[in-house]
Amino acid sequence: MQFIDAAGVRRVLTFPVLIAALEAAHRRPKIEIQDAHLGSENARYFVRHAVDPGRYMASKLITSFPANLGQGELPAVQAVCVLFDGADGRPLAVIDGTEITYWRTAAGSALGAKFLAPPNPGTLLVVGAGGLAPWLVRAHRTVRPSLSRVLIWNRTLARAKDLARQLRQEGIDALATPGLDAATGEADVITACTRSHKPLIKGANLRPGVYLDLVGGYTPQTREADDEAARRALIFVDRRESAFDGVGDILQPIANGAIAESDVLGDLYDLAAGTVAGRRTPEDITFFKNAGGAHLDLMTCEAVLRQLGTGFV
Repeated sequence: MQFIDAAGVRRVLTFPVLIAALEAAHRRPKIEIQDAHLGSENARYFVRHAVDPGRYMASKLITSFPANLGQGELPAVQAVCVLFDGADGRPLAVIDGTEITYWRTAAGSALGAKFLAPPNPGTLLVVGAGGLAPWLVRAHRTVRPSLSRVLIWNRTLARAKDLARQLRQEGIDALATPGLDAATGEADVITACTRSHKPLIKGANLRPGVYLDLVGGYTPQTREADDEAARRALIFVDRRESAFDGVGDILQPIANGAIAESDVLGDLYDLAAGTVAGRRTPEDITFFKNAGGAHLDLMTCEAVLRQLGTGFV
């Protein structure tokens, strides 16, 4: 059995490799998943399970402590992934799940962008400046290298400025912005990763053709975009079962009558298989909810093992 820390994951993964691996995995039969949750929103423990029959089994053990963000260096979400052989049950690897979370979440959003974003966007708006934000920038720029300008909005402007400074050190033209509404109207791609309970992104401010990637909200109470954003858009999700199992950016506009369940047109399995169309015209606003799930963790762990030369070919 292998023990792979965060540095070990970073040594073997790149976004081109992982995004391609996720796309290929979404063309295979759907992975079974099941979640368990304990605790409160302030101190939550998750266990996420996934089974890819005959190939792999995986569990991800996760803690969520939002107060960590204001108290020091620890991230809000920390985790460990355990991967088993799906043919004989052997434990194969224990992998740093916090690192896996960064890679798989950003790559999932970028895979959505590959199918749904405009072909040559210029400006990326990042809403939220937490630990995942720079990963989302790198992943989106992998599938849309024309994203030459990055605007960053955060409730605390100083955190947005810190992230902009970090990205500029990577050679990215990044700027913190105090005005979310104005920045929304400038963006060709918007990625949001916050814990907001009130909509931040207003649909009235979305320009035609924008790709809206909502990552942060993961409970029925959390919300990053308003009803008008959903009403104006073609709506897609990473996985139907995850999106309809307690995600406010999907459930709340349905409950409010802004959209119907049938307005969710497809997920990454549908898009990868080509069974549903994505963007149809240059003016389409596309809305993608990245709800996450253990299947993405399993796919990412598999990609790590494959890069190490120990996974399925």
